[in-house]
This record gives sequence, C-alpha cells and structure tokens, in this order.
Amino acid sequence: MIRQAIARKLSLKKFINKKFFRFVGMGAANTLLSYGLYISLLQLFSYQIAYSVSYLLGILISYYLNTVFVFKSTFSFSKAFKYPAVYVIQYLLGVMLLVLLVELLNVSTYIAPLAVIIMTLPVTYYLSRKIIEGSNGG
Repeated sequence: MIRQAIARKLSLKKFINKKFFRFVGMGAANTLLSYGLYISLLQLFSYQIAYSVSYLLGILISYYLNTVFVFKSTFSFSKAFKYPAVYVIQYLLGVMLLVLLVELLNVSTYIAPLAVIIMTLPVTYYLSRKIIEGSNGG
C-alpha cells in the first residue's frame, strides 16, 4: 500500500511540473489575447464572426505558445494539423461534465463552467503535450 502511494505521488509529480505551470500561464495569456482579438473584431464584424475568428486564431496562438514556450519543441505542419483535435476533445468532454454537474449534481450554472475548466485542464495538457512532443512527451 505504501509503495502504491509513493508511485501515485511520483506519477503526479511527473505530470504536474514546470511544463504544466507554463501551460496554465500560456493558457491564461492565450485567453487574454483571444479576448482582446474578439473585442477588436467586434468593431468590424458581427459577434458570431468575431467569436469564430478569434476562436480559430486562439487555437493557432495556443499551438505557437505551447510549442515555443511550454514544450520548447519545433513546429511541424502535421502537429499543427492535429492540434485542433485537442479543442474538439476538450469541448466534448466539457459539455458532458457540464451536464453532469448541472443536471445530476445540481451545481450552479455560474460555477459549473469554472469546475469544467479545472477538470479538463489535465486532459488538455496531456493531449497538447502528446501532439507537440510526440512519443517524447513521456
């Protein structure tokens, strides 16, 4: 039992490391950049177009920030092509968790999305790392 506890602690330490904290920081920076872009685009386009363009550019910004600053890897067209899958998976998982929290656990609709972000963060990090670092991602 002690061996299992130590193994869990070590695996958690391997997962939550400097890269993970850089990932969270770059995610915050990307959110601010995407939001600023959305606000700017609102001056020229409808909110639907502004949101769509800022969301798509946010994925590209995320790929850039995560490649350069988080995982310190090299750019690749094949990785860039696969990277949006992270957001599709994050979205689908997020919707399922949101329904679970709101409908089954009666969590406030104001609080539930924040919980979803926290709960999907490890999955998003893991998938981003696997795509950007490939088999070297640990």
